[in-house]
Amino acid sequence: MVTLTRPRTDLQPVTHLPQYELRARNLGGGSHLLEVWELPGPATPHLKAARRLAGLHGRNLLMVEHRLLKHLQRQGVDATGLLPGEARRSPITEDEALRLGLLFRVLAPMRSTAHMEACVQGVEGMPKEEAAYWLGMAMYRRHPRRVLMALRFLLIDPKLA
Repeated sequence: MVTLTRPRTDLQPVTHLPQYELRARNLGGGSHLLEVWELPGPATPHLKAARRLAGLHGRNLLMVEHRLLKHLQRQGVDATGLLPGEARRSPITEDEALRLGLLFRVLAPMRSTAHMEACVQGVEGMPKEEAAYWLGMAMYRRHPRRVLMALRFLLIDPKLA
């Protein structure tokens, strides 16, 4: 005798890819914070808790926020409309996490708007593998600031300086 059962809909599909999320928080006073986090999962058994890859806030985020929000909205991620003190978490793809993490790390200490724009265009134009290489170098090397400075030198046109 064969019994028919309904398929379970409460099961989540098991994915063997790393999982990332974008955390957006309104700090109040018109200031926002965007952070990229890597989540523990089957693809990352060494992670016991979420790990922060990068974050950006303040003036540097305001300089590129319009571009980021348009791009994120096309991906289905809404990081706008937060009340002061409110936070929102949204899953993002690995490609987006790599590019955003690298972009946030590159832009964080910068001050020149022309140089920031050049870096944004350069990181957005990178293939996934190149972004992963630079982000890995910036995260795991002994002197990550030197790695990020080298990347800035490569992305910024010497005529701008």
